[in-house]
Amino acid sequence: MGNSELLQTIRKSHHHKIKFAVTDIDGILRGKTILKDKFLEVAGGSIGFCDVVFGWDSNDKCYDNVKLTGWHTAYPDARARLDLSTYRTVPWDNELPFFLADFSAEQGPGFAACPRNLLRKVRTQANEMGYTPVFSQEFEWFNFLGTSRELADRNYTDLKPITPGMFGYSMTRPTQFQDYFNELFDLLLRFHVPIEGLHTETGPGVYEASIRYDEVLGAADKAVLFKNGVKEIASRHGIVASFMAKWHDELPGCSGHLHQSLWDAEQEKNLFYSGNKKKPMSSLMESYLAGQLYCLPFILPMYAPTVNSYKRLREGGWTPVTASWGYDNRTTAIRVINGQEKSTRLEMRVAGSDSNPYLGMAASLASGLYGIKQGLKLEGEPTAGNEYAQTKRERLPSNLLDATRKMKESKIARELFGDDFVAHFVATREWEWREFSLAVTDWETKRYFEII
Repeated sequence: MGNSELLQTIRKSHHHKIKFAVTDIDGILRGKTILKDKFLEVAGGSIGFCDVVFGWDSNDKCYDNVKLTGWHTAYPDARARLDLSTYRTVPWDNELPFFLADFSAEQGPGFAACPRNLLRKVRTQANEMGYTPVFSQEFEWFNFLGTSRELADRNYTDLKPITPGMFGYSMTRPTQFQDYFNELFDLLLRFHVPIEGLHTETGPGVYEASIRYDEVLGAADKAVLFKNGVKEIASRHGIVASFMAKWHDELPGCSGHLHQSLWDAEQEKNLFYSGNKKKPMSSLMESYLAGQLYCLPFILPMYAPTVNSYKRLREGGWTPVTASWGYDNRTTAIRVINGQEKSTRLEMRVAGSDSNPYLGMAASLASGLYGIKQGLKLEGEPTAGNEYAQTKRERLPSNLLDATRKMKESKIARELFGDDFVAHFVATREWEWREFSLAVTDWETKRYFEII
């Protein structure tokens, strides 16, 4: 549907309002509902949106250490551009029209703190090199009985998952909340966020969904809309969905694995596929993989952005702890999946379900392109077997503070994403660690309360 046809559709719609949303640095949708007439006035240009969405954290507490926005700028309106190509209607909200927006500019660099704009710029680099990046993301998340109010009133203690026990790939657990399970699949499909597969994972009340692949910006859009959509659909059933990376120390964490390949759009050819069983990866794929491995330690916070992210990344947790790779190996950072031409791809396993899809995909794509530009070669052999048993390979940073410091001091990060974005993003992660350091945790209270 062209823009003029789309606007005519909106104009004739019985709805008198539309929704639109931008994504903040943490990957949270921040949106507005506006009058249809207002939408028609701004659809070809931009609309004001307070830039505080990049000046506060996930709990709306204003940063005191960033330069792009803050009290020193008086939090003016930035100009948000509604991307008309993202049009869809919300099936669980009376088919209300919905659009995504970002702070990119038709000319100039756009707003450096905007995650969607960052991914746009990296995608443009790939396109200029002759590649069409094809991505998808899969998510694991836990589902709890209750409402957000009820969980908050209980201080997020005594949480009750919707089903008990460890039962991955169960055929019976989804039937206990069948309407919810089916609505996830059916309503998200109508929302143009198609799920390829949906099943229980190991853990009480945990699901995993794989989103249908798309070109990289569309894939990130779908991933963001998936997480928000799941939360809205869950609330219809008296369920709270959590994408926290590690909600319980005795249970597995929740991943947000990134699947990716580069294609030749004109020939509809997967450029990662070699067609040679003895050399299953193309030279391009090897360089792309080498770039990801090289850059990973320096951009880790873009995959693991919270204090909690690093509780997930530990040995024996189905998560990586080193910059490593292997063929169909789920103990390494990057899993090489070789099959038919269409399905040959890389799976970046570092990203958690708490990651911002725009930043995770920008990190993956930019580091892979870096490997191609630099002609990097894969060093060493792939991990065969248990990567956790490796003792010679250096571990990835094990907490947000160390990972952020490594990114802050890195020339690679600035080369990939620019000074303005890196300075802003790093400051937000430093803030996150500082907020955590001020908090007194339940662990500390239990451990030290009665010390004499």
